[in-house]
Amino acid sequence: YYTSISGSCNFETQDQEWTTVCGLTQDPSDDFDWNFSNSAVTGQTGPDKDHTPGKGKHFLYVNSSAQKEGNRARIITTKLFPASFGICRVRFWFWMFASRQTGVLKVYTAEEHGMDSLMWSSSRNEENKW
Repeated sequence: YYTSISGSCNFETQDQEWTTVCGLTQDPSDDFDWNFSNSAVTGQTGPDKDHTPGKGKHFLYVNSSAQKEGNRARIITTKLFPASFGICRVRFWFWMFASRQTGVLKVYTAEEHGMDSLMWSSSRNEENKW
């Protein structure tokens, strides 16, 4: 559900509603999709729980074990955010414990004319935690 912060989402929704509720969508031009789940479904390949204390347990994940190098899974926002300088922030939690199949997690902003700018990336998380 949304909080008072524009674009905020905690993924505590029904299975197929996260795209609508969170204002996100799968990129139709990518190679595979992000999935919505909890630790019970991802089992050994993911975290034991999400980062939220208390009742939170859902998150998005990709299973890279069946992918080849260069394949991409992308989600994009469904609404545009106005340009700003020092005002707009992207905040998220991620779990990316090192394995041979782990790729690179990247965050881009798309400019008005369609040009993507890399804002942040990580190729691994050194610890088995969010």
